[in-house]
Amino acid sequence: MLRKLFVCCTVLAAALGTQAHAADDDTVKVLYAGSLVNLMERGVGPAFERETGLHFQGYAAGSNKIANEIKGKLRRGDVFISASPKVNTSLMGTANGNHVTWYINFAESPLMIGYSPQSRFANDFKTKRWDEVLQEPGIRIGRTDPALDPKGAFTVEMMKKAAELYHQPDLVEKTLGAPENPAQVLPEETLVGRLQSGQLDAGFFYSTETSDLKIAAVSPAPELGVKASYTLTILADAANPTGAARFVNFLLSAEGRTLLREHGVDVVKPAVTGDAQAIPASLQAVVEAGP
Repeated sequence: MLRKLFVCCTVLAAALGTQAHAADDDTVKVLYAGSLVNLMERGVGPAFERETGLHFQGYAAGSNKIANEIKGKLRRGDVFISASPKVNTSLMGTANGNHVTWYINFAESPLMIGYSPQSRFANDFKTKRWDEVLQEPGIRIGRTDPALDPKGAFTVEMMKKAAELYHQPDLVEKTLGAPENPAQVLPEETLVGRLQSGQLDAGFFYSTETSDLKIAAVSPAPELGVKASYTLTILADAANPTGAARFVNFLLSAEGRTLLREHGVDVVKPAVTGDAQAIPASLQAVVEAGP
C-alpha cells in the first residue's frame, strides 16, 4: 500500500513538474520600469501575445527597486527593462551576482513637469514659469524615491540645475524638501493615479507618461534636459531564455518600435554595453538594424 502511494505521489510530482515547465515555456516574465506601465500592459504585451502566442507577464516598479529585488533573490524574471544604464551596472560582475552580462539602450524619454487640469494651480502653469508655481503655498507635488527609482534621482538632478540656472540657491529645499520627503515621495506605479485622481497638483513624469496618458505638462528649459535612457537585457537566470529572446526581438522589431513611438517614447539606435557575444544569435540582426 505504501509503495503504491509512493508511486502515485511520484507520478503526481512529475506531472506537476511537467506542467510547471510548460508554463515557463509559455510565459515570458518582464520586469520593467514603472513609467512604462501603459506601454507594456496595453501596447507591447498584448501585441507580443498576438504575434507569438506566448503569455506576457509584467511586473512594474522603480528600476532600482527591481534591481534590489533581483539581487536579493526576491524576484525572478526573464527580461529586465530599466530607465537608466546605471541600474544594470549594479547587477553586473561577480560581486553583484552576475545577473546581467549585457544590456541594450533602445529608447529615451525626457523628464517633464505634469499637472492636473483640475488643480487650482493649473492656470498658473500656463502663465508662470514652472519652478515659480512649484513654490506656491499649498501645492501638492508628487515624485519618486531617488534611492529606488532613476526618475526620482533625475528629479533632484533637474531641480539642482534649475537652482543654478535661475539663481535660486534654496530652490530644491523650497520645492522638494529633503530627498526622501514623505509628503512627496510615492511608488512610481502609483504616481500617475494620484495625479489623475486629484490627490496631487503636479508631479515629475517622463514624456512617455504625459504623452501616452494625456497629462498636461510643461517642458523644462533645454539647459535642464534630463531624460530616461531605457535599457533591456535578458537576465542570466531567466527561466525562459528562448521566450525572452522572442520578446526582445519583438520589442526591437519594426512593429515594436512603432508601438514605442505611439506611446511617446523616443526610439534610438540600439547600443550594446557589456558582453556582446553573450547576446543570443537570434537578436543580432534586429540589434544591428537600428531604428
